[in-house]
Amino acid sequence: MRPLTDSIEAFIKSLLEEGQEQVDVQRNELAQYFRCAPSQITYVLSTRFTPDHGYVIESRRGGGGYIRIVRLREEPGSNLLYLINQRIGSSISRHDCDAIISQLCESHVVTENEAGLMRAAVSADAINLPVAFKDSLRASTLRAMLLQIAGRAQKEG
Repeated sequence: MRPLTDSIEAFIKSLLEEGQEQVDVQRNELAQYFRCAPSQITYVLSTRFTPDHGYVIESRRGGGGYIRIVRLREEPGSNLLYLINQRIGSSISRHDCDAIISQLCESHVVTENEAGLMRAAVSADAINLPVAFKDSLRASTLRAMLLQIAGRAQKEG
């Protein structure tokens, strides 16, 4: 059986896969549908539909309020400079690194095989250093890979 958070995420993504760039949902209606607390819906939205994952959330409060989930559809490589300059910084956690790689794969900037290689390069097994240095080396490695991908995107574009 799937965890509830995975089911909520899959449901929302299925709404977006119907060719829509955005979808409006009501938190309370989703909570009723999944028989859960509205805070579960909020948790899924705030952890799985972030800019790192390729989404932006807009909300409108009030009687006719809604939550709008917008999928970022950018040209391949156009988000790379943001990732390199703003998101990675001098260090990055394994979790955040995985989120970025997954978003690159979902938006077809990299293939499944390339994403697998990227994950292997930044894995704990590949980075055999004391904990204090792992996130820093992971950031440098990911930044170098993204610069290579950005260069490829410019050549192809």
